[in-house]
Amino acid sequence: MTDRKIGDTMVWPIGLGCMNLSHAYGPPTPPEEASALLNSALDQGCNFLDTATIYGAGTNEELIASSIGHRRNECFLASKCVLAVKDGKRVLDARPESIKAACDASLKRLNTDVIDLYYMHRPDPNVPIEDSVGALSELVDAGKIRFVGLSEMGAGLVRRAHAVHPIAALQTEYSLWVRNPEIAVLELCKELGIAFVAFSPVGRGFLADPPYDPASMQDGDMRRLFPRFSAENYPGNLALLEQARSLAAEVGCTVAQLALAWLLAKGDHVLPIPGTTRTDHLKDNIEAGRITLSAHIVEQLDAHFTPQSAVGPRYAPPMQATVDTERFNFERDDA
Repeated sequence: MTDRKIGDTMVWPIGLGCMNLSHAYGPPTPPEEASALLNSALDQGCNFLDTATIYGAGTNEELIASSIGHRRNECFLASKCVLAVKDGKRVLDARPESIKAACDASLKRLNTDVIDLYYMHRPDPNVPIEDSVGALSELVDAGKIRFVGLSEMGAGLVRRAHAVHPIAALQTEYSLWVRNPEIAVLELCKELGIAFVAFSPVGRGFLADPPYDPASMQDGDMRRLFPRFSAENYPGNLALLEQARSLAAEVGCTVAQLALAWLLAKGDHVLPIPGTTRTDHLKDNIEAGRITLSAHIVEQLDAHFTPQSAVGPRYAPPMQATVDTERFNFERDDA
């Protein structure tokens, strides 16, 4: 497997999502453990790191600065704006002045002069995408960011944004368990030369052996909010994994590595960013970048993990309302 391109930069095809070191799936990882994991990622050649303003309300960016700031030139660093925490509540603000202020704050927390890739974390229905991307373009001109990215946006917004300033990367959820990008944006990114960054590529721990056990959820675990992890739906989803275990054994890899390798087979522009707090999982994830699946294996996975096979929607209605990603007809309320 060779490196993959974001903008003008080549990176290892498997990146590292840093979110769960600070929040989302339980208590924050102790700083010394988190620092060791981040340094281990760089030591193993994983040089694409992904963070955001909202992760730990800025503490994830600070963690990266304190842990690997001295190795800044060894990594391609991505962060995000628009989605943040204010007075303990999530806020969405893509006004140009807010984007610029958020960037300055992230630069300070990251202790860096420039952010390699800066995403709009979510679309803001109250601000035209052209205005927001225009502000990001000005940040490029100012030398504060190198490339502009979008997250959780559909093909229409991507085209409008790209017409204002070249979009280097689109990040959205994509995995065997979530096939929605195949409706439109996966092909659109290939057409426009945009890197496709797949978050939650192992299904938030579902695509593993053993898979995540919802009974072990700790306080603050956001998976409590996702319908596919509910007591009603999860048992039906577990039935999908038997075929994945069988194919992983045939390939000679773990189920998580199979899921990552399947994504890499979906196009040279696809870069998964699994997150983890464990060094053994980190090593497995990085090594998945060396696995090339045969067309036969990919076809079997495609056929088994159809969009309709997942039990329950990707997001509950309140969260679905905050994104602009395409849905299959069978998922739509008006279908």
